[in-house]
Amino acid sequence: MKGKDTVFFRIPRLFMISTNNVTLQYGGRELFKSVSINFTKGNCYGLIGANGAGKSTFLKILSGEIEPNKGYVTITPGERLSVLKQDHYAYDEYDVIRTVLMGNQKLVDIMDAKEELYAKEEFTEEDGIRISELEEEFAEMDGWSAESDAEILLNALGIHNEFHYTLMKELTGEQKVKVLLAQALFGNPDILLLDEPTNHLDVAAINWLEEFLLNFENTVIVVSHDRHFLNKVCTHIADCDFGKITMYVGNYDFWYEYTQMAQRQLREQNKKTEAKMKELQEFIARFSANASKSKQATSRKKLLDNLVLEDMPVSSRRFPFVEFKPDREIGNDMLIVEGLSKTVGDRKVLDNVSFTIRPNEKVAFVGTDAVAKTTFFKILMGELEPDEGSFKWGITTSQAYFPADNSAFFDGVEDSLIDWIRKYSDLQFETDVRGWLGRMMFSGEEATKKAQVLSGGERVRCMLCKMMLSGANVLILDEPTNHLDLESITSLNNALIRFKGSLLFTSHDHQFVQSIADRIIEFRPDGLYDRKETYDEFLENNELLITK
Repeated sequence: MKGKDTVFFRIPRLFMISTNNVTLQYGGRELFKSVSINFTKGNCYGLIGANGAGKSTFLKILSGEIEPNKGYVTITPGERLSVLKQDHYAYDEYDVIRTVLMGNQKLVDIMDAKEELYAKEEFTEEDGIRISELEEEFAEMDGWSAESDAEILLNALGIHNEFHYTLMKELTGEQKVKVLLAQALFGNPDILLLDEPTNHLDVAAINWLEEFLLNFENTVIVVSHDRHFLNKVCTHIADCDFGKITMYVGNYDFWYEYTQMAQRQLREQNKKTEAKMKELQEFIARFSANASKSKQATSRKKLLDNLVLEDMPVSSRRFPFVEFKPDREIGNDMLIVEGLSKTVGDRKVLDNVSFTIRPNEKVAFVGTDAVAKTTFFKILMGELEPDEGSFKWGITTSQAYFPADNSAFFDGVEDSLIDWIRKYSDLQFETDVRGWLGRMMFSGEEATKKAQVLSGGERVRCMLCKMMLSGANVLILDEPTNHLDLESITSLNNALIRFKGSLLFTSHDHQFVQSIADRIIEFRPDGLYDRKETYDEFLENNELLITK
């Protein structure tokens, strides 16, 4: 750990990493104020909070990448901290194995120093002593098994042997994500910081990571928008809100139920207190001038003075209002697909695909082949032509599409959000447009922002608003939860459960798929998997998907 505010001193071994009165301000805004918190060995902490609450920033404070304005971070002496790197290009000139080994930089430094000494033409006595010291340290760090340990991690995550000595720059984005995850996990770190580790991982890799963390005996602090993942791996939830971090024992569902219950109880308590205040105020007003009742009125006044309404701080969490209402019902026919085939590059991603989707079904397209799913959706929306086969929409259907890549709707677009919404709707009056934007958390001046400057999450909310205004009775969504915070995912999740129409969608969010889909379709190399079942039933019935 670097930085003048980082202090090391001997503390009980129970505490692996902690903060003491950490305060951080950005441009006059206080992101954290006097945060003191301990993270201990053997626990997995889910760090949650709304977008902008400072989750990723807090991880950077813990890692030493950012120094707080006040306070300091303490790590138990001798403990190694490992961080999931976010820069996918930082290791482009290294091969895959080397990149993973760099997760333990001290080990790599020893390996390089050994290699340099052994390469010398003239070997001095001092070199011999130094080599002996390095070899001893290398053995203590299990250096002889380092490469095989790295290979085991890579293979478990789906990066197989043929890629191990490939340069990082030759890998796909999803492969790089897996290599960087293997780098973070390598060498059994004492403290593991993971920022969105499940992003871009397939189901098999996510399942493997869940099992890895469940068996991990050291300290994990993880930021994730995947509710199922947080429920599976977390022993504690660290809630980032109100400029502080509050610790709860339990997983995400426990935190959610507990905080909702606490809010309900607080509202009920305040409601009862308000009623009692009103009763006392009426008594005092009625009898304060009455001599025979003056003592009672004075007594009631003392009671009234002692009654206090509990403060309910305004949370940074904001839930968009999402609701899809079809303009008309779907008739008897929804979608018929017959013999669709499509080759992308040199790979046949769709091969003689045929099936029928019935009205009001909610179909999740799952599996590891993202290209196949996206290609299929693009064909249905007329953006691509199939090589063979055909499809037919029911005459009463109308479609709204959420693409995996929405950049064409925003990049270089000078329109304000008000004009952007007008372009995709029949709304004319600015008050109506602002009303819809307000539902999606664009209020006041935010509604005049230019479309091209929006963040990833803001773009997604605009696309969802566009879909709501379409009145379509068929929704096609390709990874709609990417870039959304937990609150927005929850709102979208609940809206799609309520939706009275047909739904075709993909998502890496386990809980999202499990709670919405009533039918599962997967494009496989050996054919089509298609069954009326839930996502959990699909996973139970398909060990191949989990273990391959």
